[in-house]
Amino acid sequence: MICPWALKDEFLKTYHDEEWCRPHHDDTYLFEMLVLEGAQAGLSWSTILKRRGGYRKTFFHFDISRCAGMTDEEMEEIGRTAPVIRNRRKINSVRQNARAVLAIQKEWGSFSRYLWHFTENKIIVHYLQDNDDLPASSPLSEKISADLKKRGCTFAGPVIIYSFLQAAGIINDHLESCPFRSTNRT
Repeated sequence: MICPWALKDEFLKTYHDEEWCRPHHDDTYLFEMLVLEGAQAGLSWSTILKRRGGYRKTFFHFDISRCAGMTDEEMEEIGRTAPVIRNRRKINSVRQNARAVLAIQKEWGSFSRYLWHFTENKIIVHYLQDNDDLPASSPLSEKISADLKKRGCTFAGPVIIYSFLQAAGIINDHLESCPFRSTNRT
């Protein structure tokens, strides 16, 4: 049986079937997920997925350098007119996090290399029977959250980072009964 949360709407199902818990190493995709997971704070994931196209258009398809270089005027305009969640702190976090990711890339060679080093390039597979078994955070998400915050990231608390690690495929939380559980999917 597919993970029940994915059956709520077509956006969730597509995300579940095509992206969630699959290992990702592309820095642009990982930055996109960091932004979207931060935007989701206090909202439903479905709400964010429905606005994903607006986020991509607004934030240059998550080009990290372009996001890092956005001006205050651009940020203000996004807050007034863009098809994204118009929370000023969440909008500003895109630029702030892009700058932090650029520094991580400079130090580590890639954002992916930095993230995956926390697990020695291994996928953390949980053996879950029910949606109620899904944790909100973990010692790993707490560790990465603390490090990202130290590096200047915002909207990067342990709960957000746990969801981000699922999006990155670093954590595989598909239920044992889910046909998309295979860690061999890339």
